[in-house]
Amino acid sequence: MGFYCLGLLWIICIDIIAYSLFVEKQDIRLSSSFKVFHSNHWGKSIDILTILTTMIGLVAAIGLGTSQIEGGISHLQSKDPGNLLMNLLLVLVICVLAFFSAWAGVNKGIKRISNWNIYITILLLLFVFILGNIPEIISNFLNSLYHYIFDFIPLSLAGGNLDPGKQFLTDWTYYYWAFWLAWAPFTGVFIARISQGRSIRELIFGVLLIPSLGSFFWFSVFGTSAFEIIGDIATYNNEFSNVFTSLFIFFENYPLPAVSSLVVILLLISFLVTSVDSAIFVLSMFTDKGNTEPKKKYRLGWAVLIFIFCEAIIVLGQTKPDSNVLTAMQKFLIISSLPFAILSVIIIFLFSKKLLQKKN
Repeated sequence: MGFYCLGLLWIICIDIIAYSLFVEKQDIRLSSSFKVFHSNHWGKSIDILTILTTMIGLVAAIGLGTSQIEGGISHLQSKDPGNLLMNLLLVLVICVLAFFSAWAGVNKGIKRISNWNIYITILLLLFVFILGNIPEIISNFLNSLYHYIFDFIPLSLAGGNLDPGKQFLTDWTYYYWAFWLAWAPFTGVFIARISQGRSIRELIFGVLLIPSLGSFFWFSVFGTSAFEIIGDIATYNNEFSNVFTSLFIFFENYPLPAVSSLVVILLLISFLVTSVDSAIFVLSMFTDKGNTEPKKKYRLGWAVLIFIFCEAIIVLGQTKPDSNVLTAMQKFLIISSLPFAILSVIIIFLFSKKLLQKKN
């Protein structure tokens, strides 16, 4: 439930970065949002931490994403997941596509792939919704939305009967909070970069409210349908226990499973591509002195670095399976993203102070 608080915090920071960029005409580095940071060593430290945390969050996402794609392909081929060569090949494909997208720029590359993702995702959602139990889906959506609003505070505090336990909070909640915080700097800067001419109201509506309601409806559709599938199985043997193959098992219970599984694989790849290409673009802006159209040599350099880093982590994870490298990356992600939680509050405080001074 803390996701909404983090989302709201994220939107405020995006507004602050956009204000700094378009109103105060500063460069597009995170530290330049406030001159108090940009004029001393704190500014450089913040920019370095931003780059480091972005890389860690990106590598963790690519590692998990390629594992799911490889798991789905292996499942369709009736093979055991964990093919090292397939994982390495997927990382290569994703990084190459992301590089060409970032090379083409925001409008000719990144925007086109992002629009493709939205259109195909909506079609996939409608496919499951129409073939599912529509009254039950709508009922679950409205009930969950109601409880989300009225139980927001106790769920956020995980108190009393709403405490899911330390293990659940550690494995899921804290980790995903860290993911949000790790992705906030580069995603926030990227959204600020493409939001010129938008009002704060439009930004909140288009970046926070609509995506949140869309996510609620997505989980209502797929969650309700998954539970009905489990209820219809005579003897359930934890078919959905593997997070990397469960989505493909889900679509085996619908018409045209081969087509829907292929669409899911393409979507997983393209969503990772849109994450990587925007990260390449933002990291290039950071290293090109905040230039909103960074030189293409920086885009190439960051694409190569991300590719090498991801391939190295995957190889290390395969050669040392007992070390659980991805889990270690997740733990490090939590540690490295913690400063951004504090930094976000400081940024909001300083920005509010600046506005009050201008008003007076």
